[in-house]
Amino acid sequence: MMTIQDIKSLLEQFFHPVELVGDGGVVITGPAKIEDAGSGQVSFVANEKYYRFLGDAKASLLIVHLDAPVGDGSDGRSFLKVKDPYTAFVFVLQKFAGERRIAAPGVAASASVAPTARLGRNVSIGEHAVIGERCTIGDDTVIGPNTVLMHDVKIGNGCVLYPQVTCYDGTVIGDRVIVHSGTVIGADGFGFAPQKDGSYIKIPQMGTVQIEDDVEIGANTTIDRATMGKTVVCKGAKIDNLVQIAHNCRIGEDTVIASQAGISGSVKIGRQCLIGGQAGFAGHLEIADRTSIAAKAGISKSFTEPGLAIRGVPAQPMRDQLRQEAQIRGLGALKEKVDELEARIKAILEGRGA
Repeated sequence: MMTIQDIKSLLEQFFHPVELVGDGGVVITGPAKIEDAGSGQVSFVANEKYYRFLGDAKASLLIVHLDAPVGDGSDGRSFLKVKDPYTAFVFVLQKFAGERRIAAPGVAASASVAPTARLGRNVSIGEHAVIGERCTIGDDTVIGPNTVLMHDVKIGNGCVLYPQVTCYDGTVIGDRVIVHSGTVIGADGFGFAPQKDGSYIKIPQMGTVQIEDDVEIGANTTIDRATMGKTVVCKGAKIDNLVQIAHNCRIGEDTVIASQAGISGSVKIGRQCLIGGQAGFAGHLEIADRTSIAAKAGISKSFTEPGLAIRGVPAQPMRDQLRQEAQIRGLGALKEKVDELEARIKAILEGRGA
């Protein structure tokens, strides 16, 4: 529990100014959605189009924008006004969320840790986890139950690997990385040499995967090792559940990839890109920084101009794709006009023949 004044002090570490309207002594027991929040709870309004809900909100505390029209607190509700209510509410959520217990401190009795592995300070390794030869695990890192690190895996400080994560040999993970359950990092890339008789010869996948600092990887995602060299997920990238990243890809800093996206081999994606769910990429493409890719887009060529928004199958700049969609929607009316003209021409020709 926190008083509103406590929450104000928390937010003042990140924002200036933080304006309080109402009673700072009210105790807040937890956060809630604005439509569900009641007495003793905190919620937020970040978008001005939802200001109309402020009058009916029952939360004891609402975090709003500096420009939000609020009362004077005489109705028993209080407001904290900041320049970024959404991010402010995230800090409040973090405070109330606490820590998830994934593994007890220390090494579980049923875990298997190779004698050549090196563990940092305050490492937690859960039940039935397997830590291979010459692995290195940094300080304050948590390895969940049934997680497997094959040989020569390096994990940095402050990481969390949830239960049943698998890191193949040679995987390198930086600091403060979160990997959710079921994810596989470093499996063989999909490399096969076709033969004249229609069969295939497997191409050895001799590279590794490097995950840089502050990356988060969702559940059941797969990131393949490079054929040679590295598959790299750069600092701060956020990858959703059920994403496939193939061999020798490079995902740029602070890029966000939504669920079920599939990225073929040797694709280079720039910094701060936004990739929608179920987007699909052909291999050996380059995507520039700050590109926004809509859900279900089919990326068949490179886009090297920074800051584009693209969508469609095949994907195009949004302005071109929307124009084509409008033209397609008009095809029915165009066909009717063509049919009418054909009928009139036919009638004219038949009249001349008579």
